Amino acid sequence: MLETTIFLYLIGCSGTEKNNDDTSVHTNQADTGEDTAQTNIESTEMFFPENNDSEWETVEPIDVFPAWDEDAEAALLHFLEERRTKSFMILHNGYIVSEHYFNGHDKDSEWNWESAGKALTSVMVGIAQQEGFFDIHEPVSTYLGTGWTSASENQELQITIRHLLTMTSGLDDRNGADVSPDNLQYLADAGTRWAYHNVFVTLHAVLANAVGQSWQTYFQTKLRDPIGMNGSWNDMESRHLYTSNTRSMARFGLLALNKGKWNDTQIVNEAYFLESTQSSQEHNPAYGYLWWINGQDRFLMPVLQEEYSGSIIFAGPDDMVMALGKHDQKVYVVPSSNMVVIRMGENASDPNLAISPFDIELWERLSVLTQ
Repeated sequence: MLETTIFLYLIGCSGTEKNNDDTSVHTNQADTGEDTAQTNIESTEMFFPENNDSEWETVEPIDVFPAWDEDAEAALLHFLEERRTKSFMILHNGYIVSEHYFNGHDKDSEWNWESAGKALTSVMVGIAQQEGFFDIHEPVSTYLGTGWTSASENQELQITIRHLLTMTSGLDDRNGADVSPDNLQYLADAGTRWAYHNVFVTLHAVLANAVGQSWQTYFQTKLRDPIGMNGSWNDMESRHLYTSNTRSMARFGLLALNKGKWNDTQIVNEAYFLESTQSSQEHNPAYGYLWWINGQDRFLMPVLQEEYSGSIIFAGPDDMVMALGKHDQKVYVVPSSNMVVIRMGENASDPNLAISPFDIELWERLSVLTQ
């Protein structure tokens, strides 16, 4: 099915070429009058919701997006509902422009981020580095010891924290999500190939050993609680995944929009954050430190090693950075328009790991509304 998804995605990318051959309901939180405060002027300053307050100020869509049209909005909501969406939010300068829930989901319901949570890991690594616990150019073995893979000691020592952040460990990605040593097998020298691989989760153990705290505790202290998120990490079939409500995902998107700063507090230093959301290696320029990057001239898909030309989401803004998860969990951050877009739900098309046709279909509709 994954191969089918990739094929359909590429067919849908008219701007790209392969180099090688029960009743659903929705609610708008802004309409209910619950936990929001309406502002009737165009928002020009960044708004950050209080950490211990459920109130989140809203703004009328037409005040920030002159092209906003009620008919087009209704068509978008119908599209989202049909595509098994649970929740959808748009922020502009931190204000809620649009917030909708579907299929029994509401603002308190929690949902799994899937691989969109990789971006949380990226930020946490940056925090640990700025606090002096490690340098991302150090070998992973410095913090896990030797034998954390089945590669030779010399091959293993080549793999740095940065290689895990950039999906360039060289370990064989065809062996599934299991990250036990027997399953982490050498395929190529670190840094010589890009492959979407669950081995990134080893960073959680690296960080825990470096800081002397559990991953969960350090995460809550340094990221979750300071920006008012809820949620927790849970182990599921060799994967360590994050679950939260939709507004928590939106809070993280707002942190990203502000280059790692929350209100007056720099959670992760700006230099690291900007580095993490730029091309990190030559093999897949559309990938940073566990973030996807739009607007590049070529990209690789998860699983496949073929290179494709053009932007990942040709219908979306070129400066957009993205945390993308299995079954279409989405955090889109657009600096040029001070916008964050969140989507949670079941898979909107065929099963997928991160990128899917839904990205393009959604942005074809959003680009009309958010001009």
